[in-house]
Amino acid sequence: MSKRRGNDHDHDEDVRHVKDVQERDERSKKDDDSRVDGKSRVRRLKVDYLARVEGEGAMYIKIVDGKVSDVKLKIYEPPRFFEAFLRGRRFSEAPDITARICGICPIAYQMSSSYAMEHAARVKVGGMIRLLRRLIYCGEWIESHALHLFMLHLPDFLGYDSAIAMAKEHGQILKQGLQVKKVGNRIISLIAGREVHPINVRVGGFYKAVGEDELYAMLDELEKARDAMIDAMTFLSRLNFPDFERGYEFVSLRHEDEYPIIEGRLVSNKGLSIGVEEFEDHIVEEQVEYSNALHARLKERGAYMVGPMARYNNNYDRLHPMVKSIARESGLEHPCNNPFKSILVRGVEILYAIVEAIALIKAYRMPDEPFVEVEPRDAVGYGCTEAPRGILYHRYRVDANGMIVDAKIVPPTSQNQKVIEEDLYHFASKYAQLQDDELVWRCEQAIRNYDPCISCATHFLKARIERV
Repeated sequence: MSKRRGNDHDHDEDVRHVKDVQERDERSKKDDDSRVDGKSRVRRLKVDYLARVEGEGAMYIKIVDGKVSDVKLKIYEPPRFFEAFLRGRRFSEAPDITARICGICPIAYQMSSSYAMEHAARVKVGGMIRLLRRLIYCGEWIESHALHLFMLHLPDFLGYDSAIAMAKEHGQILKQGLQVKKVGNRIISLIAGREVHPINVRVGGFYKAVGEDELYAMLDELEKARDAMIDAMTFLSRLNFPDFERGYEFVSLRHEDEYPIIEGRLVSNKGLSIGVEEFEDHIVEEQVEYSNALHARLKERGAYMVGPMARYNNNYDRLHPMVKSIARESGLEHPCNNPFKSILVRGVEILYAIVEAIALIKAYRMPDEPFVEVEPRDAVGYGCTEAPRGILYHRYRVDANGMIVDAKIVPPTSQNQKVIEEDLYHFASKYAQLQDDELVWRCEQAIRNYDPCISCATHFLKARIERV
């Protein structure tokens, strides 16, 4: 996501906010000391600024006599009131406004909002327009996954603080990653007008359809990226993964005949199977005092995981046979319950998106019209698509004049926050004997397993405006 500060005043306010949080933590630390017996051994693992994640967050773990007593994933970024911004705007503006929530995954927000508006209007988009939607989403999966895998996550496994630090000894794998990412960015730029905050997506389809020759010209580049990714999977298969598994509930979309990207029912490995419009009947969001973002949970069973591992475990049978073969050769089992192996799963999804993009381009024929007309109705619309980090849910109330009356957006990171905290608790409990520096490193890595987009997760706090 691209991050901007409005002015120096806003920046000063953010700095004061962070200092307030730190001072509160120090007071809490002193209070904890007074409650612990003098003979007890207390360890505190505290990371004020998480590295190599999008956004600003912190981690706090307290261990008393070798047992974890408290875990918090703290998000202190200022709330971003996109849902409030949407009220009173025309339904057709939703894709452009929501694209600004995330600069890494704008297509996901545009697609979920478009599907929600089309659902409210009882419009179904198919044919070549749907194909283009799936293709541009493949581009986003490629570039977003490649950024996280090669630049943010891989340094953890190789013992470096950054991708720059590991470039000297592992320059080839980084070059492969950049080559792959470039292809994803080019798909988005070609279809949507530009890579960041795309301008060609609209409710009903696109403002302009890309020509066949323009897409066909990308086939050679995509085939080279496919081969580079196959080589990269061989490298990734040699990584060492911590011994850590849990019995997760994986929630994702599932389509009747495709690996899920833009459509499907919401399912889980523990029996959930609902329509997108039933999302809020089964999933609730709750505020926690130490975070500026809500935590989502299944009403029936609690924490759940969304994202690559959820899609992979729920939809393994929908993968291309060649991709499944590469997954097996890489040592990636199915089902996979080790979140540290999510780096392999992301690699598999990159490879799938490249193979799928090649097939889609070969099948593409420029449509007569780039969009389907959508007339607003007084109705509620629901949309859910698979952002690289997991399911992204949108719900809008639109009046007969096409004005947005109410909006609700639930991003993937807010859905994963509860399960991330549970991972930290169980991982720190299992490896509490490690030295603090090593345990902190591993716990930060456990957070990066999820590629959390913290800024995306802070925008949907409830806003209340009272005028007298």
